[in-house]
Amino acid sequence: MKNIVILISGRGSNMQAIVNARIAGARVAAVISNRPQAAGLTWAQQNGIATAVLDHKEFADRDQFDAALMTLIDQHAPDLVVLAGFMRIVTPAFVAHYANRMINVHPSLLPAFTGLHTHARAIEAGVKLHGCTAHFVTAELDHGPIIAQAAVPVLDDDTPETLEARVLECEHTLYPQAVARFVAGGLQIDGHRVRDTQQVA
Repeated sequence: MKNIVILISGRGSNMQAIVNARIAGARVAAVISNRPQAAGLTWAQQNGIATAVLDHKEFADRDQFDAALMTLIDQHAPDLVVLAGFMRIVTPAFVAHYANRMINVHPSLLPAFTGLHTHARAIEAGVKLHGCTAHFVTAELDHGPIIAQAAVPVLDDDTPETLEARVLECEHTLYPQAVARFVAGGLQIDGHRVRDTQQVA
């Protein structure tokens, strides 16, 4: 059984999708938020999952916050740390501590549109396909080895909000699948590529 710790900052819809997927061999050991009012905490508690809050505003800098967060996460002996709408840029030390066992989902087809406001930027750029990417986290923001991607068409009448809604639906399918592939033990990082040696049914 592999322990998973999920980090959230808001409603945690991707966290909910992962929990609801009931991934074989996985146990969501804890859900941790940097925002005390994150709605996802209530959902996790209602579903019997341990929760904790570590408010980043109570720390002098990012290094101190990340050090305290590592201590809190490690109490749950995680095999995998999942960033699910965790709106904090983590430090290199944090990334190194969870190297090859921390993943994120980003709302674009990386390497396109790293950072914020991806949907508006995709529409402005005139791309015909947009989507989401599950990837390992590295010190370079949104540049880690790609585990999986899913695409949606960009429609002529799309707004950032309508495009975001369709991409989020893809995230809710793609991200649990990526977690399941990690838990199954079939993912191998080869340079900047991820090879899947064991397909999940």
